[in-house]
Amino acid sequence: MDDDSKQGGAAKGKDEVALELMKFIATATGYGRGTQAVGFAGKGARTPEEQVDALLELFGRCRAAVAKGA
Repeated sequence: MDDDSKQGGAAKGKDEVALELMKFIATATGYGRGTQAVGFAGKGARTPEEQVDALLELFGRCRAAVAKGA
């Protein structure tokens, strides 16, 4: 294998780790979902676009964390 394919595999591996980390955080905390509180709430429900933006931001933060650790 040449160096380019090794680096591509390493980058893909880091992205997969970041994706798994993002999925764990999002599932465990409900990150990206709108609040579903009963009664008075400070914010309204998030739109689907806002949910996607929040998850993409979380993925970017996970990628940065994985890159720091490597």
